[in-house]
Amino acid sequence: MSRLTKWIHEQAPTRESFERSKFLRPFAQRVFHPALWRFTRRSVPRGVALGLLVGIFLLIPGVQIAGVALLALPVRANIPIGAAMTFLSMPATTPLILAASLYVGNGLLHLKADLFQLQRLMDSGAPVSAWLNWLLSDAAPAMVVGLAVISVVSAAIGYLVATWFWRWRIAGKWRRRSMAHVTGGSAI
Repeated sequence: MSRLTKWIHEQAPTRESFERSKFLRPFAQRVFHPALWRFTRRSVPRGVALGLLVGIFLLIPGVQIAGVALLALPVRANIPIGAAMTFLSMPATTPLILAASLYVGNGLLHLKADLFQLQRLMDSGAPVSAWLNWLLSDAAPAMVVGLAVISVVSAAIGYLVATWFWRWRIAGKWRRRSMAHVTGGSAI
């Protein structure tokens, strides 16, 4: 097992951690179906795409993983990979994601939501009323549209990269097996 694969397996939430979730208890029979926990060539890229889509669009830590688990049902995505991908939108990356979403939303909707006001609100620890005033301006539509575009584009790129990586990895295994067969050694 490669170091990357080992790290992903260590970081991905376990089935037991999902079983303890209050949000998922009503859906336990479906969410814990074994097919959603297998690492296959189809379920892994779907899990990557779903995790990026939900992780970037929602930006609410507890809801992201539950959202991935519930949305994995209809698309038959790998739940541990999807849940692990939501961690890309962590506190260190959230300001960047929000700023990029405002930039994209402003560009698409031709609005003028203030990017620097967002920074001032975050730095000053502004009260809820200041945040609500900011959101009632042009910021809310620009942010929602920007988050939607960024999450969909990220999900598509993540799907393609995961599919390519899966094929590259399997091709490497086949090459090693054929080389081992030719040389008379044992296959890995």
